[in-house]
Order: sequence, then C-alpha cells, then structure tokens
Amino acid sequence: MIATDELLARLTKLDTCAVSDALDGLGLGGATLGIRPLWDCPKTVGQAVTVRIKPVGSSPPEEHLGTSAIELAGPGEILVVDNGGRPDVACWGGLLSLAASLKGVSAVVIDGVCRDIDEIREAGFPIYARGVVPITARGRVMQDEVNGEVQCAGVTVQPGDLVIADGSGVVFVAAARGSEVVGQAEIIAQREQKMANAIRGGRSVVEVMQGYEGMLRDEEPNGSGSQKL
Repeated sequence: MIATDELLARLTKLDTCAVSDALDGLGLGGATLGIRPLWDCPKTVGQAVTVRIKPVGSSPPEEHLGTSAIELAGPGEILVVDNGGRPDVACWGGLLSLAASLKGVSAVVIDGVCRDIDEIREAGFPIYARGVVPITARGRVMQDEVNGEVQCAGVTVQPGDLVIADGSGVVFVAAARGSEVVGQAEIIAQREQKMANAIRGGRSVVEVMQGYEGMLRDEEPNGSGSQKL
C-alpha cells in the first residue's frame, strides 16, 4: 500500500479538474458543487478532520463549535464542516481561523457559510465555503459530532479522506481509493500536458481534442473516459 504522505505529495502536483476527471472515469463521486474559495487561496491538499453542525436544542452547547476539531487536527490536515449547506448562519469565523492556522491546519472546507472573511483573508488562512454572512452561530447552531461521517455538498466524507481544493473548487477522494484515483489523475494530467504542448506547437485544436477523445475511449481502464474542456 502506498503511504499517505506519498499520495498527498503526488496529489499536490495535480488539480481538482484532473482528480474529478479521474473519479468520473472510475465511476466514483467526490467533486462538490457550490463550494468555492472565498479569497485567492493557494491550492491545498490534506486529510479530512470532520465536524458536523446541528441546530441549537434545548440544552446549551458544552463547547464552542469547531474548537475540539482544531485541537484534534494535526499539521497539514483540513477541517471539513457539515452545516447542511445553510446560507443563513455562519459556522466559522476569524478566531477559529486564527487558532487553526496557528495549529498548522491547512484549510477549512464548509458546506455552509462563514463570517469575518476580511480577518481570514488577512491571516492568509485558506477557506472554501458557499459564501459569507455576518450572522453569528450563537443561539442558532451548535457542534454535533467531531470526526464522524459527514456530508459535504452531496459527498460523503470520512475522517482521513483525501481533500484537494483550488480555484476550481473542492474534491474529496475516499482514503481506500486514493492510490487508484491519484494514479488515474496523473495519467490524465500527463495527457493534458501533451495536448497543451501540441497546441502551442501549432497543431489544430480540433485535431488535438478529437485525438484526445479517441485516446480516452481506447485507454481508460473501464472504457468510460472523461472529458477535458
């Protein structure tokens, strides 16, 4: 089995589009919809530490949401926060970002919205979410579970799954399929580089793209292929 550190190093050399194409070719899900970088974040890869949020109940929360996940997370890991895609209440903010950054956490991915984006941007902490609102979580939502299975924009995420996030969005890769998916994404990235070199060399884009589609049909392991735009 390939070590996780090696897989993450290889994943860093890819982008979300190649990984999404690899997932498509293997018949797997993992690419999210509606989650984007909230500032010009650098590409980020890591393993998931998960947080599930729920509406506040009759009992007050025992701790501030997100804090135990930050304490649990190791350097280079990525926090994945499931707030059910809610657009009306922030579940993350500037102080949590500061604490996560100082702990060495690489980024946070939120199925929902955050606040304090100016502070977060100034701190240089990568954040991917559905948007920004000023409305506090206090009295509205609370932490439900840390490091359990969560849903993030329609993708089931387990603790330890691989995460890649860049300007195109966020993609998750199940840890058990990491080697297979990364290997396929590397093949796709190599093909795309050959295509780019051919176009720079003066070949017709029509010819290059037609040849690529034929190559996908001939060479994909399961014959399904993926599409480069």
